[in-house]
Amino acid sequence: MARILIVDDDTAVQTTVRLLLERAGHSVVTAGDGSKGLALFEKEDFDLLFLDIFMPGMDGFETMRLVRQLRPLIPIVVISGRPMPSDEGSIPDFLTMATKLGAVSSLQKPFKPADLLAAVANCLEAAKRLSSSASHASGGVASCP
Repeated sequence: MARILIVDDDTAVQTTVRLLLERAGHSVVTAGDGSKGLALFEKEDFDLLFLDIFMPGMDGFETMRLVRQLRPLIPIVVISGRPMPSDEGSIPDFLTMATKLGAVSSLQKPFKPADLLAAVANCLEAAKRLSSSASHASGGVASCP
C-alpha cells in the first residue's frame, strides 16, 4: 500500500486519519506543522500528502508550494475545518483556492471516513496512471476527484 504523510496541527485529526489509513493498509507518518512536515518530506519518500491549510507557523499554502518544488507530481489532498462560504463575496473558499494552487483533492472537516478513503484511493490511482503514462514526461500533476 501507500506511504502517506499527514500534516495537521490538530492531534485528534492526525490520530483519526492515521488510524483510518493504517486500517486500510497504508503506512502513515504525521507532523504537527508545515515545518516539521516539510523536514520529513525532504528526508523520506511518500506517495501522498494530506495537508491542513490553516496551521500556526508555516501554513498549508506555503508548505504545498515548497513540496511542489521538491516533488511536483506528488498528490496533495488539502483539508480544512474553516467553514465553506455560504454565498459569493462572504469569505474565500480556501479549499478551492488550494486546489487551484496545486492540491489534487480537498476535504472539509469533519469528513466521513468513506470520503477520506475514497479520496486516497482516487488520488493514488490517478498518480499511478500518470506515472505510467506519457504525460509523466510532460510534467503533469495527478488529478483526482
